[in-house]
Amino acid sequence: VQLVESGGGLVQAGGSLRLSCAASGSIFSINVMGWYRQAPGKQRELVAFITSGGGRTHYVDSVKGRFTISRDNAKNTMYLQMNSLKAEDTAVYYCNSIPFRPNYWGQGTQVTVSS
Repeated sequence: VQLVESGGGLVQAGGSLRLSCAASGSIFSINVMGWYRQAPGKQRELVAFITSGGGRTHYVDSVKGRFTISRDNAKNTMYLQMNSLKAEDTAVYYCNSIPFRPNYWGQGTQVTVSS
């Protein structure tokens, strides 16, 4: 399985970005998927996850009310809409399954929020 993240960039605080995670293979439709991020000097953390049917989502407290995770199984794609971005959201964002699989990690997409 290959996961390819895209959509990152440089944005001012208060701005928005939409990340995409494109997956190869039919496994995408049966896995719980999540967005992770790793800020400089910090450990990678789980930011949000979504169940296979999209019926349940979960967010880390620091992004609740600002980020929205969604998925389109027909397109094998997962999204992360990020609004009201803060400087502390600056990180490389990755997608992976829950629990994560080491061989699924992609290159990630850099999100930089300027204050």
